[in-house]
Amino acid sequence: MNRLFLAALLLLPASAALAQSSPSETAAVKKTITTFFDGMRKGDSTMVRNTLATGVVLHTIMSRNGVVQTGTEKAAEFLRLVGTPHKEVYDERISFEQVLVDANLASVWTPYQFYVGSKFSHCGYNSFQLVKFAEGWRIVHIIDTRRKDGCK
Repeated sequence: MNRLFLAALLLLPASAALAQSSPSETAAVKKTITTFFDGMRKGDSTMVRNTLATGVVLHTIMSRNGVVQTGTEKAAEFLRLVGTPHKEVYDERISFEQVLVDANLASVWTPYQFYVGSKFSHCGYNSFQLVKFAEGWRIVHIIDTRRKDGCK
């Protein structure tokens, strides 16, 4: 009985280490999100599309007249917006506040400031859900908040 307890005690740190994400997986998740925003800045809808999983869901949380609502944007519409030539650069500046990875699931929290060209538009937080498929990490869900005040 004591040997079994000792063996379990010795294996506990090893199992905890395996549950943590490796630096290379965290970097790969960040690269997918960085590529998404690089594509937006370049107006390259193909670059953005290659970061998205089939069936990706895009949500935003907004408040209208004090009532909280969620809005859904179709991926095809978002990609059309990105890829249609426009005079100003769509520049979403993010920082990685938290990246959590477990096996083939990643959850990422990024504060952002959005600029159209050099003009500030709004800020908020993005929450990304990614899945690691055979071809790599792909975004399956994005939900964000948007506001003009109280920005970092």
